Amino acid sequence: MNKDPLIRLAKRANMAKGKIWMIRFGALVFALLLGSLIFLIVGTSPVTAYGAMLNSSLGKASGIRQVVKNAVPLLGTALALAPCFKMKYWNIGAEGQITMGAMFATFFALNFGKTWSSLPLLLVMGIASVIGGALWAVIPAIFKARWGTNETLFTLMMNYIAIGIVAYLQDGPWEGKKGSQIIPNFDKAAVLPKLFGVHIGWIIVLLLVAFMFVYMKYTKQGYEISVLGESENTARYAGMNVSRIIRRTAAISGAICGLVGFMVASGANQTLYSGVAAGVGFTAITVAWLAQLNPFAMIAISLMLAVLSKGASGLQTSLGIPASISDMITGIILLCMLGCEFFINYRMIFRGKKTEGKAA
Repeated sequence: MNKDPLIRLAKRANMAKGKIWMIRFGALVFALLLGSLIFLIVGTSPVTAYGAMLNSSLGKASGIRQVVKNAVPLLGTALALAPCFKMKYWNIGAEGQITMGAMFATFFALNFGKTWSSLPLLLVMGIASVIGGALWAVIPAIFKARWGTNETLFTLMMNYIAIGIVAYLQDGPWEGKKGSQIIPNFDKAAVLPKLFGVHIGWIIVLLLVAFMFVYMKYTKQGYEISVLGESENTARYAGMNVSRIIRRTAAISGAICGLVGFMVASGANQTLYSGVAAGVGFTAITVAWLAQLNPFAMIAISLMLAVLSKGASGLQTSLGIPASISDMITGIILLCMLGCEFFINYRMIFRGKKTEGKAA
């Protein structure tokens, strides 16, 4: 009796780049076709629906500005997560690190916004946000390096602690009008200036793209991250201080997340509230993986998700399609794009066929 499984998985050898992009393009087309079925079910023409999404996000200058505004925190957070994921340290705490960075920056905005001039205030807010995010990220890294704790659960739980701290401040010491549970808006000096209608955070994240590319590819620290990600034993054998690398990389990741928090609080929202991260910390994980941790690819994917986000709101306003339908379309596209990576990295071998033979 043949006991071989019906389907086996085998790791693919290096696939040609042209074929990889064909698979990804096919996954996108398949996702759009599935989305079309959803639109047909709710009684809307897919052509009309997709046209409305593109028009609301890219058809007007205001839409383009909103797309860029939405892409900034996504791109910044994906860049922050890249070195951790490269090291196979699963930092799921970007939400909390963004929140803590925003909180540290807000302290100076509320206390010195009326007395300091804009440039030194914004610099101090930025530095404070970096420190806040780094401190919040390095706590689970210390436990991981010293006692081998599970960083996934640790960083995830710290998200809720950070959000709870801001919720307390929002309903207590930093509350503006009594009973409003709202932190006052920042004074003008504490607000990031705009360039081409969008706060200058977009320039900061583009600089971070260049920094992260050089850091990961051409520096000793980037090399250490790669080696540790491949094998911790190899890293130790080569004389690398694994504990220090984990702490350092987590701190860098948290620092960039904290800077994102500053950009969101000062540039986009001009205030602080408990939901300041707005799910960006989780969505950025998708951006990082779809980009294969490539900083330049993250730009395109962040913009794509920002277009989908703005387009989804356009569907609701122009065609009256519920936001839940828009979220379904976005989810289908992300699922297909992530799922196609499976077929890029693995092949299915059916019973009766040799490993060297053809595979689906």
